Amino acid sequence: MNATRNDLPQATREQMVELLNRHLADLTDLYTQTKHAHWNVRGAEFAALHKLYDELAEALEGYIDDVAERAVQLGGEACGTVRMAAASSRLPEYPSGHYDALASVAALADRYALAAKHVRADIDVATNAGDQDTADLLIEVSRGLDKWLWFLEAHLR
Repeated sequence: MNATRNDLPQATREQMVELLNRHLADLTDLYTQTKHAHWNVRGAEFAALHKLYDELAEALEGYIDDVAERAVQLGGEACGTVRMAAASSRLPEYPSGHYDALASVAALADRYALAAKHVRADIDVATNAGDQDTADLLIEVSRGLDKWLWFLEAHLR
């Protein structure tokens, strides 16, 4: 841990940095999977989904940056390379060959739902640790992931 004047206890900061890096890995993985779907989607809904997937990826970039910066603010290291994310992500790999429009939507919806579930679970962890700022950040990420999940699921009904 790096020295900081942040008044949270070091044990709390260490716990939050570990938690934040788990989400950094998940969100980075989700970003690359979203871009993979963006590049490879096929079918009648190509234009709409190609644009939507770009919007999703852009939103994820903001969450990734905020999560990484929070880890560093607490005196930790943001473990943000693609290799680090691949080694630590809790998301399943995007299925190869899912280029059909609705199959790609379903694959992404599954991953957005799982990422949101993990984020929601850690809101209480951060709150109980006394780190309201990290909890607030996770609430923001959760709200965003739920919004994009809604956009994806709207194509499946």
